[in-house]
Amino acid sequence: MEKILDIAEAIGHEKGLQPEKVMEALKVAFVQTAKRVIGHNLAFEAYVDEDTKNLKIVQTITVVADDDAKLEDEELAPAYISITEAREYDDQVELGDQLQIDHDLEDYGRTAASGLHREIEYHIQRLVEDEIFNKYKSKIGTLVSGRVTRVDSKNNTYIEVDEIRAVLPMKSRIKGEIFEVGDHIKAVVRRVNMDKENGMQIELSRTSPKFLEALLALEVPEIAEGSVIIEKAARIPGERAKIALLSTHPQVDAVGATVGVKGVRINAVSEELIGENIDCIEYTNIPELFVSRTMSPAIISHVEIVKNEEGENEKAIITLPADQKSKAIGKSGINIRLASMLTGMQIELVENDSVTNEDGEIQEKKDGVDALEALFN
Repeated sequence: MEKILDIAEAIGHEKGLQPEKVMEALKVAFVQTAKRVIGHNLAFEAYVDEDTKNLKIVQTITVVADDDAKLEDEELAPAYISITEAREYDDQVELGDQLQIDHDLEDYGRTAASGLHREIEYHIQRLVEDEIFNKYKSKIGTLVSGRVTRVDSKNNTYIEVDEIRAVLPMKSRIKGEIFEVGDHIKAVVRRVNMDKENGMQIELSRTSPKFLEALLALEVPEIAEGSVIIEKAARIPGERAKIALLSTHPQVDAVGATVGVKGVRINAVSEELIGENIDCIEYTNIPELFVSRTMSPAIISHVEIVKNEEGENEKAIITLPADQKSKAIGKSGINIRLASMLTGMQIELVENDSVTNEDGEIQEKKDGVDALEALFN
C-alpha cells in the first residue's frame, strides 16, 4: 500500500468524502484484516509511517507476570508476554508495559490481499452511507425534488433524489394523486432511518404541514428572506389548510405578501397541493384574538380561554350567533378541526341567542342594547 495518502485523497475525491475520514476507514480495514489473517484475539493498531507515507500494522503485546493465568489461556496467550521473556528484548521493561511488533500484510499472501480488498470496500461504503445519512438527517422538513423510478403494488412511490432513492408512501400522498414513472415531483423529507437489514431508508411526505411551508417559502420571497414568518400551519391534505403569518417588518403585510397580487402566489401553492384551499391568518400572541381569527370566515362574538392546572391554554369557549355556527364548523367539521389544530386547543361553540342562568335553566337572551354590548365585549 505505497502512497497511502494519495490513495485516501483519490477515494475521497471520487466519493465526495474528506480524506481524513477515508484514512480512518482504511486504518480500520487494515486492523480488521490483520485480525482475520493473524489472530482475532490480538490487539492491532494501524498508523501512517511519516517517512515512507505507508500504512503500517503493529501488534501490541502486554507484559504480565510469569505466573499470570492469561499465559496459560490458548486464546488470550498471544496477546501477552511474560516479563522474563520480555526482558530478553528490553531489560528496562516493567509489568503492564506494551511492546509493539510490526506486521506486513503482504507476507500473508493472497488471503490477506483479498481480505483487505473486501474490508476496504466495506468500510468505504459504510462511510459513504454515513455521510449521506447525516446529510439527509439534517434535511428533515426541507423540500427535495426528484424523478419517479417505480410505483409498487401498494402504491408506494420510489423517487430518485440526487444520489439516493427515497420512498413516498401512499399514506403520505395527497388524496387523488397518481404518479407514473418519469414524473418529477416535490416533497419534504419526513424521516431518515438506518438499520443493518435494509440499510438507509429515506421517507418523503406531501401531506405534512412542512410541505406547505416549504412551498410557500419557494413562492413567497418575503418568507424565504425572513420578513414574513410562518408561525403555525395546519392541513387536511387535499382539502383545506390554515397558516398563521407574522411580519417582522412594519412595512410588510404578511397576509398580502403571501397571497400575492390577485392571489397569484397562494394559487400557485394551491395548484401544487391539488387544489387545497389555503386560509392566511395574521398571527397574534393574544390567544382570544388568535382563536377568533382562526375561526374565519365565521364572525365570533366572544372567546373565553380555559387554562389547565399547569396554566396552559387548554380549551377555547367561543360564543357566536346561531347563523354563524355552520360557518364556524365548516363542511364535515373541517374549519373547526383546522382551528383546533392551529391553536392547539379544544374548541367549544356556544350560540349567543340563549344564556344559562344560575339554576342551570336556559333563558332567551334579550334583544337590544344588552345584546350589542355582549357582541362588542
